[in-house]
Amino acid sequence: MPWKHKPGRADIICLSAISVAAIYGLVMLPLRPVMLGLAPHLLGSLGYRTGLVLVGALAAVGDHWWPLVLVFGALMSMKFDWIYWWAGRLWGRSILDVWVYGKSPRTQRRYERAWGWARRYESLAIFVTFLPIPIPAAVVYAALGAAGTSLRKFLSVAFASALVTSAGYMALGYWIGEPAVAAVDTYGKYLWYVSIAILVGMLAVYFYRERQRAAAEKTGAARADQD
Repeated sequence: MPWKHKPGRADIICLSAISVAAIYGLVMLPLRPVMLGLAPHLLGSLGYRTGLVLVGALAAVGDHWWPLVLVFGALMSMKFDWIYWWAGRLWGRSILDVWVYGKSPRTQRRYERAWGWARRYESLAIFVTFLPIPIPAAVVYAALGAAGTSLRKFLSVAFASALVTSAGYMALGYWIGEPAVAAVDTYGKYLWYVSIAILVGMLAVYFYRERQRAAAEKTGAARADQD
């Protein structure tokens, strides 16, 4: 656990909020392909880039809901960010030790670099997390919380960054225009297959990791008996 003391109310609430955010992400994985085909405005309003791009494409063919989707999408794209900031404020670097535990050396180095880079560049680090770049955003936000960045500044920069990047994704969709709409119309015929494939893939990864964990525990137990 990230705390070094008897957990208080704030510790339990924050850890529970992190768990809720993780569960939300897992639930949305198979649902996003369906929402892209059936409810792109809702998907965009939840802050997902594919939904924002498609709403921009729909705007190019006469849809007028894009301003509302832009604002809601920017807000929802940062819906869980404050939780990770709070985790950093509560537990400091201990939360990073929890996240890197059991990870590969390469992942550990990436998390360490993100932690140090966030504390050095602050506002720029927040903005970069909204770009389509593989940066561990939660690590960045926790690092800023641990470094003492105020919640007001954190949320202000995050919202401005979300608004700018969301507008960029919409502009990309607007530039693509009708071909993107036609492509999604075609995709709509197969969206349930995509969702099922994602769900099957998630289950396969889960059972594979469970088998690896069980094998590792068995090996460890065997070595302990030999000693």
